[in-house]
This record gives sequence, C-alpha cells and structure tokens, in this order.
Amino acid sequence: MKSFLKIILPLLAAFAPAKVFACAACYGGSIDSPMTDGMNWGILTLLAVLGVVLATALSLLIYFIRKSEALNAIAEKHNSPEATKA
Repeated sequence: MKSFLKIILPLLAAFAPAKVFACAACYGGSIDSPMTDGMNWGILTLLAVLGVVLATALSLLIYFIRKSEALNAIAEKHNSPEATKA
C-alpha cells in the first residue's frame, strides 16, 4: 500500500492544476480587495498573539532562573561554615 501511495501521490501532484495549490485569498483575488486586507490583519493579529505568548513564556523562564539563583544563594549562605559557628 505504501509503495502504491509513493507512486500515485507524486503523479497526482504533478498533473494537478495550478489552482489547487493556491490559497483561498490568492485564488482569483486582487491585492486591493477587502478580503486581502482582512487576511493581512488576521496574520498580523496571530503574529502579535504569538509574540505575546512567547514573551510571557520567556519572562516566566527568566523569573524562575533568577528565583532559583536567589534561593541557592540563601541556602549556601545558610549552610556556610561561618553560619554554623555563630
């Protein structure tokens, strides 16, 4: 079955019309149409949301690293030989 798909799928892709490969906005659309503007704003909105999510995850990771370093410094200070003498 896999060998059949390896032969048939490239043949179907090779003989498919070019319209099959176009996205919904590019297929017969114009650059100045409202649909294109809406698609561009949608892409920018999704990129902005993705940027906010990634920035939040990065800031949380930095917060955890700094908190861990602070806790390790307190633990080392507490367990140092000078702290046990007093």
